[in-house]
Amino acid sequence: MARTLRDCVYGQAVADALGVPYEFRPRGSFRCTDMVGHGSHDQPAGTWSDDTSMALAICDSYRELGCIDADDIRGRFVRWYREGAYTVDGLFDIGNATREALERGHGLTGEWDNGNGSLMRTVPLAFTDATDDGVRVVSAITHAHPTSTETCVVMVHIARELIAGATPADVTGGIAARPMDEICSGGFVRDTFDAALWCLANTSSYAECALAAVNLGDDTDTTAAVAGALAGIVYGVEGIPAEWLDKLRGTDVIEACLF
Repeated sequence: MARTLRDCVYGQAVADALGVPYEFRPRGSFRCTDMVGHGSHDQPAGTWSDDTSMALAICDSYRELGCIDADDIRGRFVRWYREGAYTVDGLFDIGNATREALERGHGLTGEWDNGNGSLMRTVPLAFTDATDDGVRVVSAITHAHPTSTETCVVMVHIARELIAGATPADVTGGIAARPMDEICSGGFVRDTFDAALWCLANTSSYAECALAAVNLGDDTDTTAAVAGALAGIVYGVEGIPAEWLDKLRGTDVIEACLF
C-alpha cells in the first residue's frame, strides 16, 4: 500500500505524545506501556511537543507554497515560538539551540550545536520534492553544522526508501545487532538517528517501535517522534493502535497542515 504524509505525521505525533510525559527521565526508571498524561511537562495525555509542531510548520509551508522556502519556514517557526502556532494549546518545550537560532535569525554552526532539533522535524520532508541541498537548508534554519545537515539528508533518503517499499532491514544496516546499552538516547543528533533506526530494526509493529523508543529514556519524545515517523511510513495509520489515535489531541491542527 502506498504510504502518505498522513501516515508519517500521525506516526510522529502519536509517538511524540507517548514520550512527552517521560522526557529527561533516565532509562530503566520508568516503563511506558500506554499513552498517559502529566509527567515531565504536566500535559494532558495525547499532547505532542515541539518535534511535531516544527514538522507541521514545514508541512504547512509546503502545502501553501508547493516548494521549499526556508524564509517562509523560518517565519512559521518564529510564529510557533512566539505565538504558539502549530501547537495544541501553547508551546511548552523548545531546545536551547532552536531558541537561540530563532532569536539570532540564523542557524548555529558550532561543533556543540548538533542537537537533534532539526532531525526531529525532518522525516516529513521525504514527501516533498526537497533536494539534498533543500534538506540542508531546512536543517540550517536552526542547526547549520554539517553533522546536523548531513544526518537530516541521510534520514530523508532512508524515509524515501521506506516510502518506495523497502523494509526496515533494508535501510537499517547492522544497527539492529547492536546491544541496547550501546544505543544512546540523549540529545545528540547522531544518537537520535541511530536510536530511531535501532527501534525500527528491532520491532515488528508500530506500537512496539514507538514504545521501544520511549523506553530508551532521556530524550524520549524526540527519539520516539523520529522512530514513530518512520514506523508510520512502514505500518501506516492503520497500524497505530486506535486507542492512541483516539487520545491524540490537536488532530485539527495536524489535518490543516497536510498536503
